[in-house]
Amino acid sequence: MARSAAFESHVDRYEEWFADNEAAYVSELLALRPFVPMTGQGLEIGVGSGRFAAPLGVGAGVDPSPAMLAIARRRGIEVVQAVAEALPYADDRFDHALVVTTLCFVDDPAAMLAEARRVLRPGGRLVIGFIDRDSALGRHYQARQGESVFYRDASFHAADEVERLLAVSGFAIDAWAQTLTRPLGHAPEIEPVRPGRGAGGFVVVTARSMR
Repeated sequence: MARSAAFESHVDRYEEWFADNEAAYVSELLALRPFVPMTGQGLEIGVGSGRFAAPLGVGAGVDPSPAMLAIARRRGIEVVQAVAEALPYADDRFDHALVVTTLCFVDDPAAMLAEARRVLRPGGRLVIGFIDRDSALGRHYQARQGESVFYRDASFHAADEVERLLAVSGFAIDAWAQTLTRPLGHAPEIEPVRPGRGAGGFVVVTARSMR
């Protein structure tokens, strides 16, 4: 819960980020869009204020912050207050799950992935968007981590680490995509989505549950 305190206390600043960095936000959405199914039951783990779930058509979301959930609810998301490591849903409940810039805030990433696999139907799709620790953007965030209200307590992950986490958690990776090759403030325009990883700061990986 400690890592969600900043989001609970600074909702307005969180929402302002998307207005101030609109090109980066749209770039992230465009990177995620090809991998998030348009049909079926979807869940966003760490839904926040619904900034990703709503435009991507994900109908349900969980988050530990009531203030964030209140905004997500107004954006049409069916929300439940919960942590990623203990999802309040039955097994095999969803067709796909979305996790965007949440991996670095959870206390136990392996437990979160185990829960995602549990609530996904066999063969269900998991889509993760994260800041690659080894990228230019990742280094930018880490260098200024102490100055950030939100990222002060974040634990950033490299793409290779995420790949290993998915493998040991019972997921088979289908594809990688990336965008945001420059630090924020140096990318005033929407960036194209590129396949793979290693160049972009915002990386998307899509995987299937292997049960």
